[in-house]
Amino acid sequence: MQQLLNGLFIGSIYALFAIGFTLVFGILDRLNLAHPAVFAASAFVGIGLAEAFELSIWVILVLVFVSGALLGLVIERVAFRPLKNRPDAHFAGLIASIAMAGMIVAVLQAFFGPQTRRFPEGTAPEGKVELFGASATYVQLAIVVICIGLVIALNVLVKRSSLGRSMRAVAENPTAARVLGINVDRVTAMTFSISSALGAVAGVLFALNVNSAQLGMGTAIELKGLAVIIVGGMGSLPGALVGGLVLGIAEVFAIQYIGSSWRDFIAFALLFVILLLMPQGIFGKRKVREV
Repeated sequence: MQQLLNGLFIGSIYALFAIGFTLVFGILDRLNLAHPAVFAASAFVGIGLAEAFELSIWVILVLVFVSGALLGLVIERVAFRPLKNRPDAHFAGLIASIAMAGMIVAVLQAFFGPQTRRFPEGTAPEGKVELFGASATYVQLAIVVICIGLVIALNVLVKRSSLGRSMRAVAENPTAARVLGINVDRVTAMTFSISSALGAVAGVLFALNVNSAQLGMGTAIELKGLAVIIVGGMGSLPGALVGGLVLGIAEVFAIQYIGSSWRDFIAFALLFVILLLMPQGIFGKRKVREV
């Protein structure tokens, strides 16, 4: 039971990261490879805020959510919008997002240096609780609650709000959406903003969970995020959630029963088997993009 809970904790972070990833792909059919840099940048920004102003983790999460949203707007405006009318806009945006990621990491290194950073003591509530014969820290419980809350809020936004209806229209047919009077550029910017805000929160939660932040932490989780959205079903929000949890649980059990060096092998082998059995992903649909 302890390992299952540990898998749910880390899997929740993977899911939140992957949901931000798949939101842009599902709606705009773009792969934003600057997303891992937002993940890392937000962890460093959160630690910097905690060190400079001694803020609680709840205030830090709100500020990081806002800063991540603003960074998403910058990424969309700089790396994607100028290239949207090119014949190879998909590939050009992909390369531009890689360049943006490199610049973000370079700025991080200039401001914070290359060394590993950690949150000061007392930033997050300390203590443990017993659940079903296993123990969990307050931070771990907060991670699950925050991730579930954000996923629910995102689903409500997409399914029931006017912005969500516009997102679904753009995902279905951008040209038709524009004819119907939808501001496609605005929807695109908001999609990047929300995606990066979710990735920002995931970065802070990951740094809290492992008690460290490194410049390469986004790169380390990038491949896992891509695997999660493919296994869950390209563009599927529920699929990203389930895929993230599956990956987290597989990693933890691999470490416990086989060894840490086999962690990635077992996790990705499991995801590979899932794709063999369900080529469209767990929640994927043939020739349909899901939002």
